[in-house]
Amino acid sequence: MIDRPVYLDSIYHSLESNPVVALLGPRQCGKTTLARIVASERDSEYFDLENPLDLSRLSNPMLALGNISGLIVIDEIQRKPELFEILRVLVDRPGNSAKILVLGSAAPRLIKGASESLAGRIGFVDLSGFNLSEVGVENIAPLWHRGAFPRSFLASGERTSYEWRNGFIRTFLERDIPQLGITIAAETLLRFWTMLAHYHGQVWNGAEFARSLGTSEVTARKYFDILSGAYVVRQLQPWHANIKKRQVKSPKIYIRDSGILHALLFLETGRQLQSHPKVGASWEGFVIEEIVLSCQSRNVYFWSTHAGAELDLLFFKGGRATGFEIKYTDAPKTTKSMRIAIKDLQLKHLYVVYPGNKTYPLDELITALSINDLHSVLLQGQAP
Repeated sequence: MIDRPVYLDSIYHSLESNPVVALLGPRQCGKTTLARIVASERDSEYFDLENPLDLSRLSNPMLALGNISGLIVIDEIQRKPELFEILRVLVDRPGNSAKILVLGSAAPRLIKGASESLAGRIGFVDLSGFNLSEVGVENIAPLWHRGAFPRSFLASGERTSYEWRNGFIRTFLERDIPQLGITIAAETLLRFWTMLAHYHGQVWNGAEFARSLGTSEVTARKYFDILSGAYVVRQLQPWHANIKKRQVKSPKIYIRDSGILHALLFLETGRQLQSHPKVGASWEGFVIEEIVLSCQSRNVYFWSTHAGAELDLLFFKGGRATGFEIKYTDAPKTTKSMRIAIKDLQLKHLYVVYPGNKTYPLDELITALSINDLHSVLLQGQAP
């Protein structure tokens, strides 16, 4: 098992500050493993809502939970969203000493009443699959090719990993989505998800997706939001700077896990990926996920103007902006677009992340950043 101390620390810290903590992320990303570690260290009761016995135990939740004074863990809470109102009553009792850790595979906006019922009482910890700081830079290639889901990354071979990812896609569409009360045919959503994979790294165009699906833009956007809320697609929002230029105002599309992206594109091996036209976009999405999840920040955007200037990733911290360009090349170079971004966005610094082994300056405010050094730069505070 690969240790995940950063996420464990986040859970412990949130439990100290909140009566309820939600550990959220896609299925099979390791939520249950972390929750069982936390539960093993204190007096606890564990309820897995995919276990019929535990589901039966919670048929009368006030009776089942009311006398527990330690830690209550409820796994796959999206299967029983009415529990959120019960949890509010429990934590608001005078003298309540119980802490509650809930695990979910959908964003609160997809689980009816989740945010409203526990407003001011709940903390959130977002979990993903493995990242480079956990598996080591020597494992960059398999992490990128296979993706971050533990069972895919740790599989005995490329074929086994690929088969696991295809099974995940099927189960997600046929079982997980219906459990959220969403009645969309699995074939329709798979077709849409595959279309998103082919647009990975591009700006959302609702009209084009609607035409391809033979539906309305509103319906296409609904599908987009569902997959985003289930943590399998990222909508990277645009930054609108106050400058006199026409700027792109639609989000960019990314399949969050690179391994799932490759499965949707029918790329079984790393060799097939290297010769595919989406290899650069795949690398871009992989690095963006590493940066976003490592910094644990929601102040993340891309920037693009209709004149052609753009920036792959923009962070704000302490009132200062830092930019990231992501290039799948052996020798990154400065471009006119980079200099425009530095000037128009008043960037503190711009990093060009690439797959090489050396980090070196390209300019006073531009650094070619080796993927090997990405996490050390982020942790040292040289980036936001």
